[in-house]
Amino acid sequence: MPANRCPNPNCEYFNRALPNNAKVCPWCSTPLGNVIPATPSNPTNPQPVQPQAIPEQPNYQPPSYVTQNQERGYSPPTYAVPSVPPPRLPVLKLVHYTGREFQLPGEGGSIGRRSQSMPTPSEIDLTGIPQEGVVSRRHGRIFWDWSQNAYMIVDTSTNGIYLNGNLLNSGVSYRILNGDSLQLGQDGLVTFTVVVM
Repeated sequence: MPANRCPNPNCEYFNRALPNNAKVCPWCSTPLGNVIPATPSNPTNPQPVQPQAIPEQPNYQPPSYVTQNQERGYSPPTYAVPSVPPPRLPVLKLVHYTGREFQLPGEGGSIGRRSQSMPTPSEIDLTGIPQEGVVSRRHGRIFWDWSQNAYMIVDTSTNGIYLNGNLLNSGVSYRILNGDSLQLGQDGLVTFTVVVM
């Protein structure tokens, strides 16, 4: 059974296949295929209805309104909208018990140390601190979470991270706040105080 097609050349569905059970075009309501509406004068011998062309609408041009002030060359003053500065990202520092400070550049990065096999340093490179062997090459990740409006830390190590004395679950994000105590590895060998300002 052939598919119904809209016979109206001015229709958007012109000559497109339409469902077989459609009786009229869904766009222009022109009867489709061999569907012939019955005329009231002779219901037993209906005549096909020829599609009528839909007249095109002329391009509408809105009237131009010119005020007396504009005719005189006056234009209303324009006002500069003050730009809103982007929110300032707080600075995060890890202060080692020796007094060395490690600042996180940007919105996030990893904590770790360099090695022969991984010469690219972490964003917070702890190479050279006492007991650095406790620190994994990629020990953890710190990032700013805009939805939490806080820095978050994720443990990615095998030695563990302790936040305020509590061991973090690996792969889970935890909020870190100003004044928190951060310990990398066990036995309290590598500890920091978190400073957020």
